[in-house]
Amino acid sequence: MKEFFSEFKAFAMRGNVIDLAVGVIIGGAFGKIVSSFINDVVMPPIGLLLGGVDFKDLKILLKAGSSEGDKVIDPVFLSYGGFINTVVEFVIIAFVIFLAVKGMNRLTRKDQEEKAAVKKPSEDIVLLTEIRDLLRK
Repeated sequence: MKEFFSEFKAFAMRGNVIDLAVGVIIGGAFGKIVSSFINDVVMPPIGLLLGGVDFKDLKILLKAGSSEGDKVIDPVFLSYGGFINTVVEFVIIAFVIFLAVKGMNRLTRKDQEEKAAVKKPSEDIVLLTEIRDLLRK
């Protein structure tokens, strides 16, 4: 049993697992920020432009509620306004992730170009290499 816990500890303390945990936590917090941005900043002006529509309230009544004696049946709605909010939220998150990955790729490319430039031998080394090769022939 002690071996099991030591293996689990080694697994849990590896860099990849900790990085993943940090990414999930930050992603969850970022998701809340984007949700608030969509619901509180983006959608109200769009709703205002569309005649004062609150997207959260957009829904279609599928079945009216009723009451039979002391049994109350709630109405059934298809709430497509919430779906619209979620789609807009997804598009914004996808766009931000796209920009982040694009920026990281640009930085990585610059680093690789700098490393490639450093690895080029100097003119003296190239000349000495050519002389060595000629002497071998």
